[in-house]
Amino acid sequence: MATDTGTAIPRFPPGFLWGVSTSAHQIEGAAEEREPSVWDVFTAGPGRVKDGSTAAVACDHYHRYREDVSLLAGLGVDAYRFSVSWPRVNSPGGADFYDRLVDALCEAGVRPVPTLFHWDLPAHLDWLDRDTAARFADHVAVVADRLGDRVHTWITLNEPAEHTLLGHAIGAHAPGRHLLFDALPVAHHQLLAHGLAVRALRAAGATDIGIANSHGPVWPASPEQADEEAAGFYDLLLNRLFAEPVILGAYPEGMGELMPGDVEADLEVIAEPVDWYGVNYYAPARVGAPQGTDTEFGGLTVPAGLPFSVREIEGRPVTDFGWPVVPEGLTDVLTGFRERYGDRLPPVVITENGCSYEGVDDQDRIAYLDAHVRALHRAIEAGVDVRGYFVWSLMDNFEWAEGYARRFGLVHVDFESLERTPKASYHWFRELLRAQRPPS
Repeated sequence: MATDTGTAIPRFPPGFLWGVSTSAHQIEGAAEEREPSVWDVFTAGPGRVKDGSTAAVACDHYHRYREDVSLLAGLGVDAYRFSVSWPRVNSPGGADFYDRLVDALCEAGVRPVPTLFHWDLPAHLDWLDRDTAARFADHVAVVADRLGDRVHTWITLNEPAEHTLLGHAIGAHAPGRHLLFDALPVAHHQLLAHGLAVRALRAAGATDIGIANSHGPVWPASPEQADEEAAGFYDLLLNRLFAEPVILGAYPEGMGELMPGDVEADLEVIAEPVDWYGVNYYAPARVGAPQGTDTEFGGLTVPAGLPFSVREIEGRPVTDFGWPVVPEGLTDVLTGFRERYGDRLPPVVITENGCSYEGVDDQDRIAYLDAHVRALHRAIEAGVDVRGYFVWSLMDNFEWAEGYARRFGLVHVDFESLERTPKASYHWFRELLRAQRPPS
């Protein structure tokens, strides 16, 4: 299809997987029909969500899933990445919902791709507790037993880096802790949970398993040594700490001794081979030495006391969230991973990429997605084995601590009436998918 440059988006390899993503807590609603999660507890506290909202109703996907599957079918995607709510599976009848959803997806010809943990931990559990990793493996075994006859592609965890940093280090997300580097056990226990989940899925016969980690280039604020060192440390936290135990079976130098337990034995579990590696990409980060004060970045307050500060990226357009639009960063992070890990890097799937813009005639979102799809194709041309691309998100939803103030969807949701309206970007993406398919 054509863009404002008048050139068609290049054809992707045969079998390339096109999809969209959501998560349970952000869309399902029906909170009264499941046990509480850490997010229910967090959002009940005053001032924690910017508009004071909760996800008790959200998009009411729990009751409206058939309408949403029809939207997926109309869009023409190959696959739908959703998450399975651990608190809902723990509740009477909760697993039945995912049975119905998976059946509806299969009937519509859309591949179900469940994520087994997307931040909504049952409220009585704690990632600081090593036993939570074992409890997660038990949960995964239950879900695999229930859905494994129809689900063939699985994602263990979503963005454990953000769940560690935002939820446990700086307190911006649930469960709202301010532990700074004392949050590192949360990172290790999530990675251990990933490895145990891979083992549980293999035991259930799964052959297509990945993890969804967030990554992006890190740019030093200046060539000064202090800024270079701060950027290198931030790159370690964002791009290496959660990737290298999975890909290489080792923590970056100096990090393993900071982790709890028998780290070497745990790494053997964490490094259980995956079939592909998921990358969530939104933007680069510009990082410099500490400035001695809190800094603002992407709607978050980064506290003083960390060995870096996050700076504004100037000279770039920004989304309504204030995130810089840097499509070439997607190419750079993928080619950088290929250079760093070589043949150890599994095939890659872009498990999230998207942007927040208002309006149903969302031309800015179309321009954003167009540019990022092209950037992804350039990574493939450079030799990166990329197997799929998922847009975040199918529909507007509860955007965590931002509440309903940010709209990432291809489908507009009126949060009063819950009416769904496909945006211009929905129609654009549908035409892109049609153009990518070989003529029948």
